[in-house]
Amino acid sequence: MSMKVMRIDEEKCIGCGLCANVCEHSAIEIIDGKAKLVSESLCDGLGNCLPECPTGAITLEDRLDSSAANNNLGCGCPGSTVRTIDRNVTSNTSLEESSVGIQSQLNQWPCQIQLVPVNAPYFENAKLLVAADCTAFAYGNIHNDFMKDKITIIGCPKLDNADYAAKLTQIIKLNNIKSVTVLRMSVPCCGGLTYAVQKALKDSDKIIPWQIVTIGTNGSIID
Repeated sequence: MSMKVMRIDEEKCIGCGLCANVCEHSAIEIIDGKAKLVSESLCDGLGNCLPECPTGAITLEDRLDSSAANNNLGCGCPGSTVRTIDRNVTSNTSLEESSVGIQSQLNQWPCQIQLVPVNAPYFENAKLLVAADCTAFAYGNIHNDFMKDKITIIGCPKLDNADYAAKLTQIIKLNNIKSVTVLRMSVPCCGGLTYAVQKALKDSDKIIPWQIVTIGTNGSIID
C-alpha cells in the first residue's frame, strides 16, 4: 500500500509561507527562509498546500506505507482480520427497500464527472448538482437536502487528473440545464471545483442560475 508524501524543492522555494498558512496539521514551517516539512507523520498527503505555492516547489510523491504492509490486514495471513457484511438483499428487494429508513435520491448512473456522457438524456431540463466527493460524508442529509430532484455529478479536483471545466462546458452546451448548484467543502482544494463550474458557465455562453453552497468539515452549512 502506498501513501502520498510531500516533497519541497528548496531551489524553487521563495519562502513566502503560503503553504504553511494553509497546512491544518502544522507539518510545514519556514526555516532559514525556506519551507520545510517538519514531520512526514504530520502531513496528511492531501496537498492543500499545492495550489498555494506560486513557484511549484511542492509535489506529492508515492511511498510504500510499511506500517500497512506489516499489518497484513485482510490478506488472510496470521493475525489478519477479515470482516464480511451480508446485506441479505434478495433479487426481489430493491436497494432503496434494503436501506434502513433512507431513500437514495441519486437519479442516474454513473455519477462521477469523468464517467458521465456529456449528452446523456438525463441532463435535458435537469437541475444540476456538482458536488465534491467529501460532501456526502460531511453532510448527513445530503440526499434530501441537496440531491432530491436533481442530477448529481461528483468529483475531487485534487485527486482526479481531469479537466472538469471542459467536461462541464460540454454538458451545459449540449443540454438544456435549468440550474447549477455547486456543493463544496470549506477546504482550499475544493476551490478547483468552483473554478471549473464558473469557467464552464462562462465558456458555454449560456445564462443559467447557479449557486455555491459550502459545507464545513464539521458538517455545517457555512454559506
